[in-house]
Amino acid sequence: MSSTNNAIILVARILLSFMFIMSGFDKLVNPAGTAGMIAGAGLPAADLLAYAAGLFELVTGLAVLVGFQTKIAGWLLAVFCVFTGIVFHGSAINVPDFPAAANGWLTVLNQIMMMKNITLAGAYILLATFGPGAYSLDARRGAYAAA
Repeated sequence: MSSTNNAIILVARILLSFMFIMSGFDKLVNPAGTAGMIAGAGLPAADLLAYAAGLFELVTGLAVLVGFQTKIAGWLLAVFCVFTGIVFHGSAINVPDFPAAANGWLTVLNQIMMMKNITLAGAYILLATFGPGAYSLDARRGAYAAA
């Protein structure tokens, strides 16, 4: 693979990691909002799951960034994106005491978030399938073979 392609893959990894590193760190520092969403979805142990989600996002985001265990991280993030898309954005939200227009905007926002999650899952499947490129820890360890 050319050095240009490897550089492009590196840029893609940086872009794909950014959201999860930032979001994971935020969940670990301030888990209340995420815990509220988790509880609102009817899942148990919302505080524990919020911290677990934060740790998961931070670790897998960093793994993608540096290209370490990239195929595993890619598949885990693809599943995570589909799961969270379905559980947290897959149905319309109606907030009591909100004006109808506000609830309509929440529905549109959830549709956008669902599409974002599904799209990201596709990107992580590509990363898991084709690997992190030459500019990665996996390549340095000899754990990367071009597909």
